[in-house]
Amino acid sequence: MFQKQRHLISGLLIVLLIAVAGCKSKFEKLKASNDNAKKYQAAIAYYNKKDYSRALELFETLVQRYRGQDGAQDLYYYYAYTNYRLKDYTSASYHFKQFADTYASSPRAEECAFMSAYCYYLDSPIYSLDQENTLKAIDKLQLFINLYPKSDRVSEASKLIQNLRDKLERKAYENAKLYLTIGDYQSAVIDFGNVLRDYPDTKYAEEMEYLTIKAQYLYAEHSNVFKQEDRYNQAIGFANQFTEKYPSSKYLADAASLKKDSQQGLVETKKTLAEIASDARYARRFERDTSTTGGQPPSLKINTEQKTPPSQ
Repeated sequence: MFQKQRHLISGLLIVLLIAVAGCKSKFEKLKASNDNAKKYQAAIAYYNKKDYSRALELFETLVQRYRGQDGAQDLYYYYAYTNYRLKDYTSASYHFKQFADTYASSPRAEECAFMSAYCYYLDSPIYSLDQENTLKAIDKLQLFINLYPKSDRVSEASKLIQNLRDKLERKAYENAKLYLTIGDYQSAVIDFGNVLRDYPDTKYAEEMEYLTIKAQYLYAEHSNVFKQEDRYNQAIGFANQFTEKYPSSKYLADAASLKKDSQQGLVETKKTLAEIASDARYARRFERDTSTTGGQPPSLKINTEQKTPPSQ
């Protein structure tokens, strides 16, 4: 009994393979034929059946042959959408634009102009990658809005642009935080400021302004002693601004702690500077010690009569 079932299954598989081979052979014969009308109808049929790979193969053999003839416009429209359905957004965008430019008076021109820009949107990568395509997508969508200001698609295009700008904002925010993580505190302070300037309504504003205090404090702490006073004062200033702007912030206690640490650092810095200014031997020892631990302070040329270090 089991042997008969195996024979039956084997027979069905053979019939299926023959049928598949026959279909493939039929498609290949159609693709190689000169019956363009028949290929055109088959390509549309494949498209409607969502067999986009076969549809594309047939459309590609027909695009050049139908140029300037009746049916060329419909053919090219389907051809662009077939690339889109196959998620080849680069090719689809190009062909949608070609359609809009070639058939500018067509009722489909606006749609294809939008789809060309939309394909750029779909090709925009995640925020952590290079955002060149994101910038291109914004430009293309804005161009569509400029060309078709009365289009029903303007609202959608505007929403897509905002999504892309949110991605750029996230990229800038993460980059600034990365500087803080790797210990490049000066760059972190600068980048946080740039993000806040470029995206004044950013949802990350409160966190970034708190992190600016933290980055500035750490920058001061790791600075040359002759530059610490100014940098600690900047950290205190950032903390004061933050407290005034966000009186109910969840970062308020941390901001206050950083301010206190900055004030303490300021006291220690002034003490050290006073000792350097009043004691030449201490100044030379300080220069020698710091030069062997990274060489942060500048060369000290302090004599016994000089009471303050040279400006840096």
